Amino acid sequence: MANMIMRFPGGLPKALTLSYDDGVEQDERLIEIAEKNGIKGTFNLNSGAFAKEDVVYEPGTIHRRMSRRRVKEVYKNSSWEIAAHAYTHASLVGLPGNIATYEILQDRKELEETFGTFVRGFAYPYGAYDDASVEILKNCGICYARTVHSTHDFHLPTDWLRLPATCHHADPELMNLAKRFAEIKDWWDPMLFYLWGHSYEFEQFDNWGVIEEFCGYMANRDDIWYATNIEIYDYCNAFSQLIFNTDMNMCKNPTSRGLWFSYGEKDVYVPAGNTVTF
Repeated sequence: MANMIMRFPGGLPKALTLSYDDGVEQDERLIEIAEKNGIKGTFNLNSGAFAKEDVVYEPGTIHRRMSRRRVKEVYKNSSWEIAAHAYTHASLVGLPGNIATYEILQDRKELEETFGTFVRGFAYPYGAYDDASVEILKNCGICYARTVHSTHDFHLPTDWLRLPATCHHADPELMNLAKRFAEIKDWWDPMLFYLWGHSYEFEQFDNWGVIEEFCGYMANRDDIWYATNIEIYDYCNAFSQLIFNTDMNMCKNPTSRGLWFSYGEKDVYVPAGNTVTF
């Protein structure tokens, strides 16, 4: 029997996404750099830690959170997803269950009200999580939650609520990984490059060139799907619902989105709600 490999929208073999935390002023420049290169991702926000509307930061302050009004202005016209990061940026580990639940749900609630959208993603504050916090996230309707673990590879996650990244943008292997990702052809599995960080770090270390080089190198490639975190999760989740017959020559797609895969030498597209033979 031939091998089957999931493909991303359009039959593409690779996906790229970014994930940045805290809702700081430097996100505006990050959006400009990324979107100029057709790249997008997810901002993880703490709705209970927005700055006051009239905040004035001391000269030299690097970690400058935006106010709710400014956050809405900066993100509303971008192509990026908004996800939760705990209401007050509290570590979920060690919190009583009811307080951890509040941190998640209140953040979701206020972000959804602010942006008029669904908030289903999460990034663990300080990268801290345990089995209890994972269960609470599930009960709060969170679909994926990003850790701070780096894999240095491009495999899809096996546990979306313990989601690792390929690397942080300060990783010395960043461009080596980017070149490896871009140059690989005909890999057995669908490939995901997942980059994370905080945009204030580019100002802190005076290295905006790092993300400019990365985005410029990754831009405009015809084998990469540029997506948000939730878009990738939703696609993979839909793909898992495909139904195949035992002869492996017929496939039903019960979902509301078109899906792609390769089977041996065949490239197969299954429209939403349709059954195809191949």
